[in-house]
Amino acid sequence: MEYLLMIIACVFVNNIILSQFLGICPFLGVSNKLSTALGMGVAVIFVMTLATLVTSLVQVYVLVPLEITFLQTIAFILIIAALVQMVEIVLKKTSPSLYQALGIFLPLITTNCAVLGVAIGVTQKPDFTILDSVIYTAATAVGFTVAILIFAGLREQLELVKVPKAMRGVPIALITAGILSMAFMGFANLVKTF
Repeated sequence: MEYLLMIIACVFVNNIILSQFLGICPFLGVSNKLSTALGMGVAVIFVMTLATLVTSLVQVYVLVPLEITFLQTIAFILIIAALVQMVEIVLKKTSPSLYQALGIFLPLITTNCAVLGVAIGVTQKPDFTILDSVIYTAATAVGFTVAILIFAGLREQLELVKVPKAMRGVPIALITAGILSMAFMGFANLVKTF
């Protein structure tokens, strides 16, 4: 039950994009099409989960014992960059169309503040085990994917309706993102009922 509450909280209540406002760049940049948003979401799930697993192990078994935790941010960025390069190579070989669709945004996962923010945030939770950290991160990444997919669907629908000229593009996207964020805030009472 504890993990179920954690998953619900990460996906709906404390959504990394819609309540913590981390990862806005890919949220706005890659959400024009559902297929591209799904590809980005899957890549973020993989990178974020694996990055947190590796960074948690590095934190516990290298940085803390050697008393060099001041190098945490640099070490985490290097780990995340290496994992993103690995994903980029795999996508280039297995799915060239998705690789082309993601374009510049795939390397931007390296600097995605959501990935780094979660990796650092998990290390600041002293009562989290490695399993807790991985479940928390996977749920957070799923929350990222849910948000970007919903937003991509809304943006695709916005292409079909008449939007005033002054509101087309970024203005209506930001208004839609704000309304979506307020809608997710309504889930806050859901977790309290469990």
